[in-house]
Amino acid sequence: MRLNQLGLIGNCQISALVSRGGSIVWSCMPRFDAPPVFASLLDEGAGGSFDISPADGSHGVQRYLPNTNVLETRFESDGSAFRVLDFAPRLVQYARSFRPTKLVRIVEPLLGTPRIRVRCRPTLGWSRKEPRREHGSNHVSFCGYDAELRLTTDAPQSYLDGESFALTETKRFVLAWGSPVEEPLEPLCDRFLRETIRYWQTWVKHCDIPPIYQEEVIRSALVLKLHCFEDTGAIVAALTTSIPESPGSGRTWDYRYCWLRDAFYALGAFRLLGHFEEREQFLQFLLNVASSTPDLELAPLYRIDGRSDLDEKVLVDWAGFEGEKPVRIGNLAATHRQNDVFGEMVLALAPLFLDARFRDHATAPVLDLVTRLTRKAIRVAGQPDAGIWEIRSEWRPQTFSTLMCWAAADRMSRIAARHCPGDAEELQREARRIRAEILGNALDPTGTFLVADHGGTEVDAALLQAVTLRLLEPSDRRLDATIDAVIASLQHGGWLRRYRTDDGLGVPSVAFILCTFWLVEALSRVGRLEEARALMDRIRTLDSPLGLLAEDLDPDTGRMWGNFPQAYSHVGMIHAAFAASPRWSEVE
Repeated sequence: MRLNQLGLIGNCQISALVSRGGSIVWSCMPRFDAPPVFASLLDEGAGGSFDISPADGSHGVQRYLPNTNVLETRFESDGSAFRVLDFAPRLVQYARSFRPTKLVRIVEPLLGTPRIRVRCRPTLGWSRKEPRREHGSNHVSFCGYDAELRLTTDAPQSYLDGESFALTETKRFVLAWGSPVEEPLEPLCDRFLRETIRYWQTWVKHCDIPPIYQEEVIRSALVLKLHCFEDTGAIVAALTTSIPESPGSGRTWDYRYCWLRDAFYALGAFRLLGHFEEREQFLQFLLNVASSTPDLELAPLYRIDGRSDLDEKVLVDWAGFEGEKPVRIGNLAATHRQNDVFGEMVLALAPLFLDARFRDHATAPVLDLVTRLTRKAIRVAGQPDAGIWEIRSEWRPQTFSTLMCWAAADRMSRIAARHCPGDAEELQREARRIRAEILGNALDPTGTFLVADHGGTEVDAALLQAVTLRLLEPSDRRLDATIDAVIASLQHGGWLRRYRTDDGLGVPSVAFILCTFWLVEALSRVGRLEEARALMDRIRTLDSPLGLLAEDLDPDTGRMWGNFPQAYSHVGMIHAAFAASPRWSEVE
């Protein structure tokens, strides 16, 4: 089961991965970080799946309906053809978004009389036990969950256990968590499909996009939106757990949570796209999290409801993705100290005070929060931490963390100049001090380029953010030298690794997709546009038929690894595309 053979559907409440064979292989209900209902992605034998496939078991060809998150899988064999349309309804109802905990599957014959198989085999979460079934006249209820899970269909129930049958007309399947389907199925599914298509196509029309790399940006925008948990405003890192970063690495992490850092970068991507409701929703999430810790001892990540009880557990009996173990739930990184997070939260909130469009959110409580976050960043600047890469070996002062603390003081000094002038001079002084600390402690012995930690000699890809955050002027030779040092040290088959040091689990062997996008952005910012665009052209050769990106890539095989899709990677695509593309005024 390769990642590039999976499609994502969702509606900002639930999501699912659908294989080319017509199987839903992963879905958690009633929210992203809940136990799975289907999990054959992590255990093909006992994980559970929802299969709609040709009787001969052949694979289909997948595509998204244009500018939507509605997935089509088309099957053709022996003179017959059919397609499966998969989506989670998302539409406007009563002047607000409607995102029911329902998966809709519509099966349409296209040619001849295809024979298909249907089997819905959910699992009771991490126990992998089969739920008890209760049959109604047009539905099957699966019992044992916290709420009712019901499959409603106009297909014969006798054929729902995998018996092949002739598909002579359109059949519909709605899997609902909680409130079941009580109304006529055909008009309901037709309305859901029509209005979900309209919703996504309208949303895309409201996106800003660059003149080139348009398709990549649109798909990345749609994928990124599906990582937003609209109920609380949380933005998750990925919608899966335990897909290994590389074969045999043991690096299998649960990413179904909200990393504050990742959320900041996602908000930046949404801002480029011209969408701002995600920032407003995330503000509420952050205010909730901050209120639970008066001293602002923020964890790097939280559950999507703001809780931080994320004890990491290994499920020893699970087979793992392609047999790669262990399968983990929870994440130990929630206990880490990652000092950069304070800077990122200041940067996430800064537009509320620097952009006149958000004046209604620039309230006294939010100003107090951003001020406290800044002072926290100033206090922890230069202290040892696990850093952006969540090092599980000995902690050192990480340059990226100090960089983010500098950015907090720098941006807050601008906010203070407008909203609390008495603090502006002090904050400017602190920003200069932290910047001097970086340039005094985080340059290589020759003073030529930045290094990954204070007093160190190695580089890491996060140093590229010194360019985008404007630590130095674009003409400063140390920026070009840092870019060149990162390329020389970390490039692997045209892609970038994160670093080449032992992080407590060995030395990573694969490229981290986000880092290559960071390189595109950095090259663009210092005026090396030809290099940036050549790199984007190489990225576009990645084998990803649907445009979905995982966390990692093995450049030697061209195969993606890591949790999938990865919000970070799609954030990187959006930022890089805007940076490397000309302006519309230059091409029209």
